[in-house]
Amino acid sequence: MLRKVLIANRGEIACRIIRTLREEGIASVAVYHLEDRSAPHVSMADEAVLLDGSVPTAAYLDQEQLIAVATHAGVDAVHPGYGFLSENASFAERVAAAGLVFIGPDPSVIRLMGDKIHARDFARKQGVPVAPSAVQHGSLDEFMASAAEVGFPLLIKAASGGGGKGMRIVRNASELAESASLAGGEASRYFGDGRIYAERYIERPRHIEVQVLGDGAGNVVHLHERECSIQRRYQKIVEESPAANLPDSTRAALHEAAVRLASAARYRNAGTVEFVLAPDGRFYFLEMNTRLQVEHPVTEWIFGVDLVREQLRIAAGQGLSFTQSDLRSKGHAIECRICAEEPEREFRPATGRIGILRVPQGENIRFDGGIREGQPVTPAFDSMLAKLIAYGPTRAAAAETLEHALHDLVLLGVPTNIDYLARIMRHPEFLAGRLHTGFLSAHAADLASPPPSQKEQAAASIAAALTDADFRRVAFGVPEPHASIGYWRN
Repeated sequence: MLRKVLIANRGEIACRIIRTLREEGIASVAVYHLEDRSAPHVSMADEAVLLDGSVPTAAYLDQEQLIAVATHAGVDAVHPGYGFLSENASFAERVAAAGLVFIGPDPSVIRLMGDKIHARDFARKQGVPVAPSAVQHGSLDEFMASAAEVGFPLLIKAASGGGGKGMRIVRNASELAESASLAGGEASRYFGDGRIYAERYIERPRHIEVQVLGDGAGNVVHLHERECSIQRRYQKIVEESPAANLPDSTRAALHEAAVRLASAARYRNAGTVEFVLAPDGRFYFLEMNTRLQVEHPVTEWIFGVDLVREQLRIAAGQGLSFTQSDLRSKGHAIECRICAEEPEREFRPATGRIGILRVPQGENIRFDGGIREGQPVTPAFDSMLAKLIAYGPTRAAAAETLEHALHDLVLLGVPTNIDYLARIMRHPEFLAGRLHTGFLSAHAADLASPPPSQKEQAAASIAAALTDADFRRVAFGVPEPHASIGYWRN
């Protein structure tokens, strides 16, 4: 059994992992940069260690420092969460070399699936459908010639990419050279790897992913699929499970393909196999994320499982706690990512300080956050602040509950996408389950923020004034000598 675990992460996911560690009686060690000293994960953990470094993100990516902290703290294992070093094979190797357990897959699998070109080749060999594509092996001219043979439109991607970086849609041959050059340059800047490839671009696709768990010995189970088609800038903001309007035959084929791929890789721990689903019903392998996903709560809710607990069990060598036949899903769950951003300005990231935070309560509501009142929101990290999840016996019930919860969620001090998400929840096309990755663009006019009324502007001004510390001190503070005299002065 694991006795003590270091969380090599921050914010919402660090708090999420600490909660399960606490329930399992496992001690937790958090790390934090000075900029995060007031963050909830610091106070939640049994121990918290300050990381050196002038740049916040660099501190959380400092492998040598994290290993030193883990060794000094006497932990048994390291949980990387998601993002940062969660899919870094060299970090997993360093953890193992230090005599510690890495709570994730083997480094060789991380390396295989982290290279999109090699992952696609591996998937193809396992009989998992892969979209027609061309890979850059030689010169740019050779790549363009082979890409043109695939046919337009094309989607150019970075071999080591993610998060929409290094991606370009190419509609015709005249755009190919410039797009390939830009994609390769962006891939080099963000990932240190300028290799690119092009695949047939599927118009109005759905993004479907399958959650898997493996014990490393070839035993793999799936926990159904998640719909992740509501995206902006190739990044998800709404996820749900199960996927709506998905034929049973397609659903079963997706599950089978994901399990086949993970089994062939002798996958260990939690992972997600992602697919793109074309309007004609055909699906193609997209990538495999070798970590816990941001959207894992929707799967947990419909199955009644704790995926972090399963990660801990597998990492400790206890294997899977259930078989495929043991798993039964029930109802529907939807998650919204609460981000500090301005949807009306092309989702530009926003900064500020959280003035008031009121979290909605309810039997079918879950709030996964790592923020508190007074905490600064800076451009140092990703714009996601928290996740709001709702469950219902049906998809319609879950969407209605989530819309009400979004209206009840109060987060003042920094612009957010809360109202925008609420508009998505009540949009007729969303409620009908007619989803695709271009949904937000297709319905931009419907989802646009209506201009505030005079009453709303006045209320916002009053709320802003009341949350300002200087205003409260002037308006409600009692000047000397009256403050010293006390209540009996009248």
